[in-house]
Amino acid sequence: MATKRLRIRNHRVVLNRSKGGDLGITIFLLILGVFMFIPLWYLIITALKPLGERNMTPPLLYVIKPTMQNFIDLFTNMNSTWVPITRYLFNTVIISVAATFGCLVLGSLTAYALSKIKFPGRVAIFTMIRYSLMISSTITAITNFFIFVWLGWLNTYWISIVPVWASTLGLYLMKQFIDSSVSDEMIEAARIDGASELRIYWQIVMPLVKPAWLTLLVTTFQNVWNSGASSYVWSEQLKTFNSAISTISTVSVGAGSAGSVVMMSVPIIFFIVNQAKIVETMGSSGMKD
Repeated sequence: MATKRLRIRNHRVVLNRSKGGDLGITIFLLILGVFMFIPLWYLIITALKPLGERNMTPPLLYVIKPTMQNFIDLFTNMNSTWVPITRYLFNTVIISVAATFGCLVLGSLTAYALSKIKFPGRVAIFTMIRYSLMISSTITAITNFFIFVWLGWLNTYWISIVPVWASTLGLYLMKQFIDSSVSDEMIEAARIDGASELRIYWQIVMPLVKPAWLTLLVTTFQNVWNSGASSYVWSEQLKTFNSAISTISTVSVGAGSAGSVVMMSVPIIFFIVNQAKIVETMGSSGMKD
């Protein structure tokens, strides 16, 4: 019986694929990456094109005479209005940070309780949470509106922050990761040693599920940062940078493209900084009973 060839990769013995298979997968991923990068590349070069090049037909995928005038126009036009660009950026940062932090804390605490604390009805609660993933936010829009009116949150920061805290997808992912990565024996041993539930959550569970909450942190921040203007906020002093960009794009395509580049640079940098940690913890953490 023929034996499969083995090779050493990162000090581990793994099954060997053929060189042709490795080359085919690499080429496929390279082509896929190029297609995914084209929209990003086109947005960047549009922000660097002068007016004459933006109006060329068909549009070019490169810049002949790059210019920073679109970025200058962006900040000049927005600073000349009665609401400066710094106010829009401040609103975006405040909403993104507060919404992400609350979603992470509440989601992880609830996931820990549903996973490791036995109380009546926890199975039914988690079943409702799982089914809620199939419900579109459009269906609950009217109900949410009446709740916001009753709470007095219309035209406030809270209406853009608090609903993110109730993200059932993040809670579901955290709960599933805690189930698979944290053993019941470890939790019981910590309780026998006298550790409180909050101490177990903070010092034992959270380090072990670092891949899950880092992923939740990155995805939630990106979603909130890139979210458009809320229909429940009409005051310009409370709107986000994304809503200002959509207004500018109707006046100047170049300035709108420059604003989009500024807008997307923050979550991209945020993802790149945390990507290494996510990959590292995904490869090194996790427990089996």
